[in-house]
Amino acid sequence: MINKFENIEKEILFLKQEILRHDEAYHTYDAPKISDDEYDILRKKYEKYKEQYPQLFTDDLEKIGGKTLQIFGKIKHTQPMLSLANGFSYEDISDFITRINRFLGFDKKNNANNSQIDLFENLSQEVKLFNIDEDITPLNFKIFCETKIDGLSFSARYLDGKLQYCATRGDSIEGEDVTKNVITINDFPKILKTANPPKIFEVRGEIYMSKNDFLMLNKKQELEGGKIFANPRNAAAGSLRQLDPTITASRKLRYFVYSVGQYSDDFICQSQNQLHQKFKEFGFCVEPHSVLCKSLNEIIKNYNLICEKRFEIDYDLDGMVYKVDDFDLQKRLGFVSRSPRYAIAHKFPAQKAKTIIQDIVLQVGRTGAITPVANLKPVNIGGVVVCRATLHNQDEIARKDIRCGDTVLIQRAGDVIPQILEVDLSNRSSDSKPFYFPANCLICGSKIIKSDDDVVLRCLGGLNCSAQLQETLKHFVSKDAFDIVGLGKKQIENFFLEERIRSFADIFLLEEREKNSTNPLKEKNGWGEKSLENLFFAINQRRKISLSKFIYAIGIRHIGETIAKTLAQHFISFSKFKNFVDKYANLSREKLANIQNQNQDNCDDYREFCAIDGIGEKIVYALMDYFADSLNYKMFDDVVHCLDIQDEIVLSSNSILANKTVIFTGSLEKMTRSEAKKKAEDLGMKVVGAISKKTDFVISGTEAGSKLKKAQELGLKILNEEEWLNLIS
Repeated sequence: MINKFENIEKEILFLKQEILRHDEAYHTYDAPKISDDEYDILRKKYEKYKEQYPQLFTDDLEKIGGKTLQIFGKIKHTQPMLSLANGFSYEDISDFITRINRFLGFDKKNNANNSQIDLFENLSQEVKLFNIDEDITPLNFKIFCETKIDGLSFSARYLDGKLQYCATRGDSIEGEDVTKNVITINDFPKILKTANPPKIFEVRGEIYMSKNDFLMLNKKQELEGGKIFANPRNAAAGSLRQLDPTITASRKLRYFVYSVGQYSDDFICQSQNQLHQKFKEFGFCVEPHSVLCKSLNEIIKNYNLICEKRFEIDYDLDGMVYKVDDFDLQKRLGFVSRSPRYAIAHKFPAQKAKTIIQDIVLQVGRTGAITPVANLKPVNIGGVVVCRATLHNQDEIARKDIRCGDTVLIQRAGDVIPQILEVDLSNRSSDSKPFYFPANCLICGSKIIKSDDDVVLRCLGGLNCSAQLQETLKHFVSKDAFDIVGLGKKQIENFFLEERIRSFADIFLLEEREKNSTNPLKEKNGWGEKSLENLFFAINQRRKISLSKFIYAIGIRHIGETIAKTLAQHFISFSKFKNFVDKYANLSREKLANIQNQNQDNCDDYREFCAIDGIGEKIVYALMDYFADSLNYKMFDDVVHCLDIQDEIVLSSNSILANKTVIFTGSLEKMTRSEAKKKAEDLGMKVVGAISKKTDFVISGTEAGSKLKKAQELGLKILNEEEWLNLIS
């Protein structure tokens, strides 16, 4: 199973890099390189992996969107504008309900996976109406369902009932000030229509353009020789982000609001359904197809109805959004990474088409994973020209018997690039031959191996493989790592070929080396004095970096942003982190296992490290393997002399329990383990996974086992569930 996740992590990294690239084109410049549907393809698999494998999911996209444009003022959101996890099937939504029940500790009545009615069998058939009283899958809570508008997200803040500002989503943390443009939108309230407005009231919503207005705009643009927009969403984004508000006013933008951000205590609301009514009372436009559902089958019935008639609706939809209605339950559920636990987006079905595989090529990733990709005869699917499809791995090719020259059915859903569903064997030529993987890497000649329980073939070349080294450098400068403006994938590729950058340190030595270069950059096309000045300035601006960003940037396998932050918050300083890896990285796995299982002197730091919640054996060995490799260590050691690596900032808490360590053992009766962990973390506590003599509290439920016994032997503070609840209250 672990090796399966290793393959998935490689795909997640590929997904993430594509998402970040298209975020900037889509959100920052309103010039997408792919359609909205194609962008959804990127998110679909990313979110699906996160839902299915949260325990080993390490590469999180904390920010959603793109960088703000400098031509607009910036506004920092009071709360991040997060995105939603995605679902694509009945089972996905059923799993969403099951996860909520499990987290909240509700009884699992009427298993939502009952299959008496397969509501996704044929979406085009007339949908049956379900009687709620006779429904076979009632819920333990109500779900508020609304359509998912394909528009531009915004946040609007009101102070004493008067509009203070409007901002785009931006990168989810900071957006662009588009107040002057938003107030030109018809029916957008500058003053809330209520006698007693809340002191602070912040709404979130979607700005869009109707299909009819989009067609009229493009006709006008064509006549005037202006820009022709690809779809209503792009037209809405381009219209909202005009320097001249009169242009925005002429574009007939519309909006819906659907949630709240920050609000003052004088705003009282208990549920999403009640909030929907409050919005209307305050003068906002709300999505008219929203309904409150009491069963899973009622949710799916509504999904089918909207899915069938979505083309009749005068604005683009790409799915439904389901939210737990009760705000108290929403608060208990909280968030996981970039998404709320209490909500999910249910996407509409994918589009398919047939085409021909012209060639199969192999790509070598940062961790050595070999990914086969099919080059296709270009085919138009829903307005998007598709030229490539992922083949995933060797097993996938063998299972579907995919060959060059085959006619295949492809689907634009669930992958970074479209995936192949099946081969049309009736069109296969008689001289067709199976595709075989080479024994050695085509880039460096190193052996390609596959472990017994892994689906991925890997090149063993490490940084000796130029493909892996190049991908490692790209990762190092990527948005969520060092984020060096002007030094992206293409620049890294060019500088790598020219041997200007072959290591992390080369990036920060580039300016000095250019002074004595016999082939200076300034003499190359596209590199004038000003562009070089900007590049060197951007590089120097990134010499100061946080410990968590640095750990993530160097590209340790299995260590994404979330785990990197966890490690940084444990070590706090770079010196402690380096001393730790220097001390243990060259030890064999057998010796490391002995240290963990025995109370050897001077090794408490290793046992404490292994006890960190979320740091399993896979992460431990990945860290040690990385620094045991001499090439990796040299790259790491050379670059640290060019940097100022800052101590990690740990957010403080007013709680007297902040920074205390706690471990849960046994079964809790009044809350689930997940909810108990969340409550502890909300108080600033560190939840650990293994007992050590430095553990501050051991919370013992029923049927506690060896951890309780060890805690008693170490004389630790042990609390039962009631004592724990009294403590945190």
